[in-house]
Parts: sequence; C-alpha cells; structure tokens
Amino acid sequence: MPVTDDEIREKYLERAIRELNTLTRELQACPHCPRGNLMPVLGSGHPQADIMLLKYSPLPSEVEEGVAFYGRAGSALMKSLKRLSIDPLAVYGTLCVKCPLADASLADFACVARVVEEIAIVQPKIVVVMGPEALAALQEMHIPLARPLQAELGEIQQLTPMIDALYVPNIDESLDEQEAKRSFWASFRTLGDWYTAQPPY
Repeated sequence: MPVTDDEIREKYLERAIRELNTLTRELQACPHCPRGNLMPVLGSGHPQADIMLLKYSPLPSEVEEGVAFYGRAGSALMKSLKRLSIDPLAVYGTLCVKCPLADASLADFACVARVVEEIAIVQPKIVVVMGPEALAALQEMHIPLARPLQAELGEIQQLTPMIDALYVPNIDESLDEQEAKRSFWASFRTLGDWYTAQPPY
C-alpha cells in the first residue's frame, strides 16, 4: 500500500521531535558554560515551524521558566503574530545563548553554534534575527551555504538557498519606549507579507 503525504509528514515530525529531545538532553548535560545548577533556556514552538525567531540571550523570566520567549516578549509577539494572521503553530523560538549567565559574552561559542543544529532539525523557511548581537552570532556560525546578512531592518534577505532571513530590532529592548515599539513593528510586519506569499502546502 503506498505511503500517503500525511504519513510522510508524520514521520518527519516524529524525527524532528526525537532530534530536538536529543539536543535538549545534550544541552542540559553540557559542561562548557559557567551556569552552575541552573538549567539552559530551551527553544519552544513547533518542531517543524516555517518561522524561527532567534534572540541573543534570555531574560530572567525565560531563565525562571527555562523556555525561550516566555514573558512579556512572548506575549507581545503572540499579539503581533495574530495581527499579521500568522498561525502561532508555524513558529519556533530559540536563543543563541541558552545558558543563564550574568554576562552572555561568557557563553562558549561551541554552545552558541548549536543553533545550527536547531536550524537543521526545524528546517524553517525564514529566520527572524532579533538585534545586532543575534545577527553577529549568526554570522559567525557555519551554516551550510549561508550568505552574509546585512543589518537592514525589515528587509527579507536570503540566508541559504532554502532559508530566508528577516532582521528586526531586539524585542526585549522594544517594549518600554513608544519609538522603539514602532521601529520593531515596522520591521516585523514584513513577516506578515512574507507569510501570506508562501505557497499553500
């Protein structure tokens, strides 16, 4: 009996879940960053999301819950996604620095570069890069066939032949001041046009 498209998709999803679980265990056991007894802050969202949100380092609320984009930033993003008619199930969010460190610059770059594994597992169609630190970290990672990205707010760029990128301000620095909010929204809403233009499959 021939395998259906749904069955194939289900197998890919099962594999992505398995691989993310393995990555989680490896991150939890990693001895490289001086985080003491605190657990790393893990990515969250759909294991095969079309959209990957990438921020540089966690806030205290994310450290407390152990989940990326937990708290104000996550709530603001959910509202923004709703305004843009983007299904939250199409989104996965993660951090470059997953360890809760007083100084994010102490993170071991081999750990930061685990984002490359996350990209390979999730296989997003676009990575939304939030802020200059996340952009600089992404530029240093060895993503196969990647092109250099420019710090051009709100511009869709090609990261690899299969993955687009969108550079926006850091969401964490955009929530307390009206002008910063406007700048974030002006850049982020490009994602809505990109999402609408995607083929329906």
